[in-house]
Amino acid sequence: MNNGLVVTGRHIRHEFGDFVVLDDVSFSLYQGQTMALLGHNGAGKSTLIKILLGLILPSSGEIDILGKTQSAKDARADLRIGYLPENVSFYDKLTGEEILTYFAELKGIGPRKVNQLIEEFGLGYAKDRRLNTYSKGMAQRLGFAQAILSEPELLLLDEPTVGLDPAASQFLYAKIDELKRQGTAVIVCTHELSLIENNLDSALILAKGRSLAAGDMAALRQQSELKVKITSPMLEQAIQGSARLQQISQGNALYVDSMDKPELLEYLTSQCGVFDLSIFEPGLAEIYHHYNNQASGMCSQIK
Repeated sequence: MNNGLVVTGRHIRHEFGDFVVLDDVSFSLYQGQTMALLGHNGAGKSTLIKILLGLILPSSGEIDILGKTQSAKDARADLRIGYLPENVSFYDKLTGEEILTYFAELKGIGPRKVNQLIEEFGLGYAKDRRLNTYSKGMAQRLGFAQAILSEPELLLLDEPTVGLDPAASQFLYAKIDELKRQGTAVIVCTHELSLIENNLDSALILAKGRSLAAGDMAALRQQSELKVKITSPMLEQAIQGSARLQQISQGNALYVDSMDKPELLEYLTSQCGVFDLSIFEPGLAEIYHHYNNQASGMCSQIK
């Protein structure tokens, strides 16, 4: 690995016949980072995950994982990659302990690790129960435990919190943070933007197989060019007395480009005497919907 670089995708393209699923997608992910993989249904997220897992090869472009360029389907055999699919499906007639033991044996891992994870994921009381008696949250915990059996350096999570209650979702993200501190790189494919926003280091937004934006929240805000909203109980009077503020006001709020925010704040405090300020940066949901609306508009124009 180079400086902790875990995954690099360069100009990934994939086609099924004449249908282009991914088109010129590039990204990077480092040790101890979480990347949110975002996009509508059919955006290409699942195909990208399959490429990362080595289940399919891209039509063109390159994927480097842990310093190895992936050029064959079995090239990931010696890499520590964990995967939690969206719909966890195990053998219903086996117990939780039997399932984890089965996967541990496939990976050459001893029973001590199985017992450790069963307790760590709060499944000790249910380890001898069959899977068809497990709730959605319990099955998801078991699936997560299976995904990290081999202490992966790269962990892929596909909709890990769908259908879970807030406590179960909080538990899974706490585990993700713990893995990150240990150096694991995590890719989370999700539609639950409010949950992932406070847990991501970067995001890759896809639409119709193309990358619309990539980077951390600061980079996403800059790329989207969405305005920062500034409010204050003192703004109404300040706007009335300033032609400059009138140009960027809507109602009793100001809207400004992110790069112009420091200068505006200085002006408000030093020239207008406005100090009680509330600043609202564009959130992940707003950025995501902005790009999806932009992509929909482009598709309409093409038609």
